[in-house]
Amino acid sequence: MKDLYNNLEVVSIIDPVTVTNGGAPAAVADIDLAGFNSALIVYSVGTEAGTLSATLYHTLKLEHADDDGTGSAGDYSAVAAADVLGVTPSSTGIIFTIDDPAKDNAVYKCGYVGGKRFLKITAAEEGATSGCPISVVLIKGHGLDVPAIS
Repeated sequence: MKDLYNNLEVVSIIDPVTVTNGGAPAAVADIDLAGFNSALIVYSVGTEAGTLSATLYHTLKLEHADDDGTGSAGDYSAVAAADVLGVTPSSTGIIFTIDDPAKDNAVYKCGYVGGKRFLKITAAEEGATSGCPISVVLIKGHGLDVPAIS
């Protein structure tokens, strides 16, 4: 059996939270991928208390940025289709839209294969939502140093 435990770093990006209408989008910027050559975003969605539709939905947006030369993120831009696996992002970087009751109460994943050092993830809701629990975890892989430090 191969050792996966020492080859990954798991980072909680958005701790489990219930997203409701009127709340500010949950945004996490400057997720640093230094020292790793791959990343997997895991988006867990609970059951929406309201009825999801074209006017009541949740989104997850992914953006990336290069190092600005000081070890900090430069300007963020939306990921393109070539930067991700498993999803087709919109032109604004939306990688998941949960707009149908058949889509909630599920776990989704997206692989990041772009060449930038920093990621930014934003979870938001649209419409009069009654509340939907979500969480986002980032798994860093193919580390330059093993074992990975968690």
